[in-house]
Parts: sequence; structure tokens; C-alpha cells
Amino acid sequence: MKPLKIAGIVPESIVDGPGVRYALFVQGCPHHCPGCHNPQTHDFSGGTEVPPESILAELDHMPWISGITFSGGEPFCQPEALSWLAAQLKARGKHIIAYSGYTFEELTAMDDPFIRALLEKLDLLIDGRFILEQKSMELHFRGSTNQRILDMPASLVAGQPIWAEKYR
Repeated sequence: MKPLKIAGIVPESIVDGPGVRYALFVQGCPHHCPGCHNPQTHDFSGGTEVPPESILAELDHMPWISGITFSGGEPFCQPEALSWLAAQLKARGKHIIAYSGYTFEELTAMDDPFIRALLEKLDLLIDGRFILEQKSMELHFRGSTNQRILDMPASLVAGQPIWAEKYR
């Protein structure tokens, strides 16, 4: 399996989605949103290479973790390794979230089977670029009002973005 380039890990996060989560911050982002919360993750040449199998092994020793959040950087720039990891974690009953500067519409238009495979394993997708002028500290799990928290199974069935009602 191709290694992941990661910027960092928060092994027990309560701010990157519901429950106690493992937050994985990938390295590399093409968006460079002004005011980004994680600008250190933008450089594709930075970060550390980590085999996704080692992340899985670590999570196998943390049964109290309810899910994983892929953040960044841009997770969809590393869809092969993340789709594999997501499949393994989904089989273990974990809740999976990904943040992306791409919108649902942009991601589903990309002709990449690994992007599609990753989307199919997600419970939630928080999509859209961070827009500084739309920043709000009152939003659940997102930084600006343009970003959406999407129910991925429902969105994929409908072929259009469907808000996760709990977070509307």
C-alpha cells in the first residue's frame, strides 16, 4: 500500500466530529484558502510518510475511539491510501468523516475510482473551501457558512448533496 503523507495526528479528538475520534491531518493542499486553520499542511513536500497499515494497527489498540476524521491538507489528494484505510475501519464499525475543500459536486465529477471508493466509505463529508468572510465560531464542525455537512450515503444515492439533518 502506498504510504500516506501526514502533517499530524490527534489520537483523541472531540472537536473533529461526533464522539471521541482519531483525527488524521494529511499533508498537501491545492486550495490555499486565506485564513486556513492549518496552513502548515499546504506544502505537498512537507509532512511525514506513514504506512496506512500502521494507523490501522494503532486504532486496533484504541477500541474506545468511535471514528476517524480525515482532515488536512486535502484528503482527496491521497484517495488511494485513505480509501483503503476507510474500508478497513468501516469493516470495524467506525464512523468516518472527511473534510474537503472540494465540493461534493466537484468530487463526484472527478474520474478517479479511489475518490469514489473513499466517498462510498464516508458517513459525513464536510465540503467546500474555507471562506474567511463567511467565518463563524457558531458552526458545528466547520469554519465558514458556505461549508456543508453532508450525509454521504444519502447524497450518493440521490446523486446530489443531502445535508446531514442533525447538523443543518
